[in-house]
Amino acid sequence: MMHDPAMIAALARSLSDEEVVKLAHALLALDKDEQRQKWQNLFPDEGPLRRDLYPRHLDFFKAGATHRERLFIAANRVGKTLGIGFEFSCHLTGRYPDWWEGRRFNKPIDAWAAGDTNETTRDIIQKVLFGQVTYDSGKKSFDGIGVIPYDCIGQVRFKPNTGDLLDYADVRHESGRWSRVGLKSYQQGREVFQGTAKDIIWTDEEPPMDVYGECLMRTATTDGLIMVGFTPLRGMSEVVRGFLKPERSEADYA
Repeated sequence: MMHDPAMIAALARSLSDEEVVKLAHALLALDKDEQRQKWQNLFPDEGPLRRDLYPRHLDFFKAGATHRERLFIAANRVGKTLGIGFEFSCHLTGRYPDWWEGRRFNKPIDAWAAGDTNETTRDIIQKVLFGQVTYDSGKKSFDGIGVIPYDCIGQVRFKPNTGDLLDYADVRHESGRWSRVGLKSYQQGREVFQGTAKDIIWTDEEPPMDVYGECLMRTATTDGLIMVGFTPLRGMSEVVRGFLKPERSEADYA
């Protein structure tokens, strides 16, 4: 399908009104299909966004092969959330690029992602992973314009009375089975981070220390990953010190 506006306009002048409508719908569908392949266009080999221009991201990914806890600490608007979201999607789906040097999971995973509040978790993490919430005959779903491939999004459930915040979603893994990701927020308190073991937990923005301790416990028995990304607006906080001066052990959180 052509994308040159002049050629499209010339073609449209030769069509009937009904054919023009059909052409418009076809172009919109094509654009949406292309946007739904967003994950394939991240960190490419060549071009203005080629991955060798993002050495910090690549270092972060590679460190996952040898480090269970990782912190991406950087300024605002440098792609921390998108980069971690990309890795998160790779683990959920089992779809790793050829150049991947980080940790790999050869099975479906059980994961959490969390942010400051319900609203920021919905507007940032959820949007990066799944795209915008859509409504079809009263049923809520996603447009699939996120880093999780649209064809991998399975059953979704939303939390009641939270303004379209996802509770959990099933994500098809390359094995043919299903990973599951749940969304949480720090405002819900430490208690909601207690419970079952997890393979990966991603915290976007700095978590309270008690929440981070719970995340560490949830991934202890699985040898799971914890990925954290934030700008250090609180200065040398306890969480920051834990990464820069790692003198504590997991037993300190028990």
